[in-house]
Amino acid sequence: MNLARVTSAIVMCAVLTTLAACGGEDAADPAGSSSTTSSAPSSAATTASSAPSASTAGASDKDLCESAKKAGDEMKAELVKAVSSGSEPTPAVFQKILTDLEKAVTGLAATGGDSPVATALKQFGVEAAKAASEADPAAAADNPAFEKAGADITAACRAAGVDVNF
Repeated sequence: MNLARVTSAIVMCAVLTTLAACGGEDAADPAGSSSTTSSAPSSAATTASSAPSASTAGASDKDLCESAKKAGDEMKAELVKAVSSGSEPTPAVFQKILTDLEKAVTGLAATGGDSPVATALKQFGVEAAKAASEADPAAAADNPAFEKAGADITAACRAAGVDVNF
């Protein structure tokens, strides 16, 4: 994998993981913020899938955006950690990040029913899973469908009254 593609993929992943640059309050915050080590992705998936489930009627789009932001921030921290290690991140690193992000957004989407944000999160999860399953996940994530899935989340969160900038 060449440096330009890695850089592009890193920027893409960082931007997309900030897909959830939505608001910031959630009952599961202490669990999510206490884990910033390599276990962050698994706690992000746990936080993301357990926080909105407190509502039996389904999470609101705003709640989904706020929870997705937390999961995205944790994945972004993992990405920064991988890039900051001094060596070029391996495909396995990108695979783990994308897989964990897919689990987090899919877990969130399951709590939102057919809402616009839940639908966008589901599609993003599909695209993240596709990219993670490839031999070169960073290169696979560098595609229009993946970008569109992230843009759809941005638009859905903005429509829900939560400003997203990615």
